[in-house]
Amino acid sequence: MTSRDRWLAALRFDPVDRLPFWPKLDAAYAPAQESAFREMTVPDIHAFIGSDRHEWLPSCLREVRSRTSVETESNGGFRRLTYRTHSGIATAAHRFDAVSQSWHPMEFPIKTAPDLRIMADWFADARCEVDPERLEASREACSRIGSDGITAETIGESPLMYLVEWLAGIQNAHYLLADHPSEIDTLFEVMHRSILERARLLSEHSPADLLYMGENTSTTLISPEQYRRYCVPYIGTYAGIVREHGRTLVLHMCGHLKALLPDLSRLDVAGFEAFTSPPVGNATLLDGRSACPDKCLIGGTNATLWLRPAREITAQIERHLGELPHHRGIVVTSAGVMPPLSKPETIRDVCDWVKSYPLRQD
Repeated sequence: MTSRDRWLAALRFDPVDRLPFWPKLDAAYAPAQESAFREMTVPDIHAFIGSDRHEWLPSCLREVRSRTSVETESNGGFRRLTYRTHSGIATAAHRFDAVSQSWHPMEFPIKTAPDLRIMADWFADARCEVDPERLEASREACSRIGSDGITAETIGESPLMYLVEWLAGIQNAHYLLADHPSEIDTLFEVMHRSILERARLLSEHSPADLLYMGENTSTTLISPEQYRRYCVPYIGTYAGIVREHGRTLVLHMCGHLKALLPDLSRLDVAGFEAFTSPPVGNATLLDGRSACPDKCLIGGTNATLWLRPAREITAQIERHLGELPHHRGIVVTSAGVMPPLSKPETIRDVCDWVKSYPLRQD
């Protein structure tokens, strides 16, 4: 089987020739390696390891606004965002972290109750449309990857998780949920309509094999009751649109999920990506398979495990795989982003072991 075939079969619970293996390498990985790998591209490192690649496509959509705007001022590794609407102005700030090669929020646009109205106006004005040039770039990326991996594009993030991560921060988000439920509901409904539009457009036009909701769900951030109230109905609607178009939806969720598994089992999605084992996550592959027998589990390890020698990594993977009733619907990955301290040679040794693991698919 090709890597793409193997991924698709695992997502459909079809037999595979071996378990797919994907170490999630990001832009921070190569710069942290010794010279031979520091100069390599991520695809080159995947080729060295022997990975079944999973590649993100550039978005084929563009956002159009008529009454609102966001202005970005950058100064080195710091950027300030100003959201302008007819009901007021909200500001945010992000700082770039060179080690992780990513932007982190330092100031959130929603600080007080009036900011909920401002951001609701800002989201309400957003309209998405297919950008022909971006669509062509996505198609070209798919052609370059070919059968060497599976491709994916993200629809977005459901309203509650986006509020917690990017709009208000964890603590303030929970204060606002408790003190201003009506205004929160209004904001969420406006955000939901925008995500629905993206789900429909991407389901119709994206060349990606998979569509994702980038949820980052964890009960360290929200409660099971909040997930049930705010996330399940919205995600269920997005999943319905994707399914109506014959497409495949996966949820990226990299946190503590054990208490949510009964709710997750009812969602019409193909799988959960970044399914993280203890101690970083709190659910093993057996936990996931027992509660969600028809969901593909993409992960099964955790960042601390990848700091150990290859023989210890494979021993734990072997224990967790051995607990399962069968090995259909399993993709072994680093779950979250691969820690740069895990050397390419170690990852390759684990990859070779996974490729030789004897499957039970009956």
